[in-house]
Amino acid sequence: MKKIVLLLLLIVTLISCKENQNSSFVKDTKHEAKIEALLAKMTLEEKIGQTNLRGVSSRATSLPTDLKESVRKGNVGAFLNIMNLDYVDELQRIAVEESPNGIPLIFGRDVIHGFKTMFPIPLGLAATWDAQIVEKSSEIAAYEASAYGIRWTFAPMLDIARDSRWGRIAESPGEDPYLAKVLGAAYVKGFQGDDLSSSYRMAASAKHYIAYGAAIGGRDYNTVDISEQLLRNVYMPPFKAAIDAGSATVMSSFNEINGIPATGNEFLLKEVLRGELQFDGFVVSDWDSVIEMVAHGYASDEKHAGELAAKAGLDMEMTSTAYENHLKQLIKENKVSIEELNDFVRNILRVKFRLGLFKNPHRNKEHSGNFYAENHLKEAKKAAIKSTVLLKNKESILPLSEKTKVAIIGPLANAPHEQLGTWAFDGEKEHTNTPLDAYHKVHSNFSFAKGLGHSRDHSKKGFKEAISIAKKSDVILFFGGEEAILSGEAHSRANIDLPGAQEELINELAKTGKPIVLVIMAGRPITITNIIDKIDAVVMAWHPGTMGGEALYEIINGISSPEGRLPVSWPKTAGQLPYFYNHKNTGRPADSINFVPIDKIPIGAWQSSLGNDSHYLDAGFTPHFPFGYGLSYTTFKYSDISISKETIHFDEDLEVKIAITNTGKKAGKEIVQLYIQDVVGSITRPVKELKRYQQVFLETGETKEIVFKISSKDLEFVNHKLIKSAEEGSFNLWVGPNAAQGLKTAFSLKK
Repeated sequence: MKKIVLLLLLIVTLISCKENQNSSFVKDTKHEAKIEALLAKMTLEEKIGQTNLRGVSSRATSLPTDLKESVRKGNVGAFLNIMNLDYVDELQRIAVEESPNGIPLIFGRDVIHGFKTMFPIPLGLAATWDAQIVEKSSEIAAYEASAYGIRWTFAPMLDIARDSRWGRIAESPGEDPYLAKVLGAAYVKGFQGDDLSSSYRMAASAKHYIAYGAAIGGRDYNTVDISEQLLRNVYMPPFKAAIDAGSATVMSSFNEINGIPATGNEFLLKEVLRGELQFDGFVVSDWDSVIEMVAHGYASDEKHAGELAAKAGLDMEMTSTAYENHLKQLIKENKVSIEELNDFVRNILRVKFRLGLFKNPHRNKEHSGNFYAENHLKEAKKAAIKSTVLLKNKESILPLSEKTKVAIIGPLANAPHEQLGTWAFDGEKEHTNTPLDAYHKVHSNFSFAKGLGHSRDHSKKGFKEAISIAKKSDVILFFGGEEAILSGEAHSRANIDLPGAQEELINELAKTGKPIVLVIMAGRPITITNIIDKIDAVVMAWHPGTMGGEALYEIINGISSPEGRLPVSWPKTAGQLPYFYNHKNTGRPADSINFVPIDKIPIGAWQSSLGNDSHYLDAGFTPHFPFGYGLSYTTFKYSDISISKETIHFDEDLEVKIAITNTGKKAGKEIVQLYIQDVVGSITRPVKELKRYQQVFLETGETKEIVFKISSKDLEFVNHKLIKSAEEGSFNLWVGPNAAQGLKTAFSLKK
């Protein structure tokens, strides 16, 4: 009889798989019967136990007895931040050998942009516009972290970020949904590989679901109030891409969306995530986000918060204890059904099966992690080079010649910890290669003075020494920006200028008459409007990670060329924020002809509307540097744009061709970007949207033809009726080096 029941379950599963298009679900057919068999044996307490994500401090010196006893009873499903290998081994042994059903634990950790070998922060990785770089970075992170038994990471963070004041923009893929889709899928593939059960891989967690990056004023954890069309057109696509790529888990966000916290949002977790996106892994809350629904004013107490989260479809609770303390009683009171709890457990067990934990639950003790292996460092250096964005290069001062006498100045020239950036828990500053290290290694014609003790330092006691060496140099290399602690979670800034006395020091250095190259290390765009005229070159290095020093040395000295492009618009001032290139037109769009800047307004002027368009008198209507922007050590010319047809139908492709010529004196790489504008829609459409891009390497004088293909699928959007479709009409199309430049053509879409 038992065999017949299992066979029927398998048949039902196979039938449901035909109806479900999620390919990762199809792979699970062999596990579904085992999941049901386990469920049938589990007590109510054990089921609730699977929903509990627990942890201790990563610096803990002992394992609490009560925690081990909870595992022994089957009352814990997963752990985070257990970094003592003996603790990992002991907890897993207890779970597998002593708990009632031997269900293994998952061990998780915030492995965001590397484990030991640190890559550039995610915003820096986004500046590579390179899916292969991103995939390789997460593959190496998974390889190193899995040596510690970590099989689950709380990454990738896929929140679209349109406000540089937000501290967590450092973790984001930037402001564009298309770029975020491409990179989000690459992160998942890198972490999980083709075989998630491999002991060298780890489960990804697409976070933070959803719209966390739209918090008011860039203030972390704050309110999000946006239309459903905006949610679906801008914030949802990266998550869909990650789920389509097979992301094993999803993390719900801290924030509320339109009045309902994400962790208790039944519409978003059940209807959209489970129904529309067909996600079949498990959803974990963010840290304490269940109980934070009380602070939001959405839940009355811990028990009510647990009820709301359970009814919304949250599978696992991180650190807080609403499920552990109240789920049994909520089921007894018929406020939560046993079948809802069973679904949570099914989803969690499914991921554990996918991870191969039932077959190989223990840490692979033969796996060393190869921390800081030569190939790991090589890839980290490559990523740092490709992420570096050259923003200004007056009179081609960069690259420097070998004979140039350099003054190295600034608080981040030799700051190994700060260079690693936010969310670098396991990175070790002893292994960081700083710019000063790189110069000591291969260059002798330089001098060094820090100038400031740290990025926030207001003391001027180091100015004299810095000015002294500057006067004796040919060029000043100023390594400034912000410390790692100034970006990341809960580290939003209202003013995003260089902190401390950095601007003052740069102004004093400028008085020497020596050219200044500003190298910025930061977790966000830094407004440099006040000093841009004093600086000859600007290099954005983000927080470049372990190998940032060598990468920057090679770029500054022309051994390598900067290849990065901005994944976010760079504001002139924080007062412009939020700012993003794919904004809507107003009824009075600004242009350079009508704009009247504040200093051009006559004294005693008659009251008028000064151009009658949308702008700031003191900052205009354009960013300092547009999305997609980045210079090279050569120049490129775009010519001969053409399209295959002036009108396409819904079942046809449009082929776009353009010629790119390297008109400079060095070989170089260009990122060719294609943008489209839907001129008139049933809801107003952005002024332009990125739809494709290609990287092309050209020798001096070489010309290549670049070909793009787009279809009506690329023109789809969610309208006011919440229907996703393309609409007939006229479209503008640009191909160029960034969102503000390019050759333009147009086409039409008809049925």
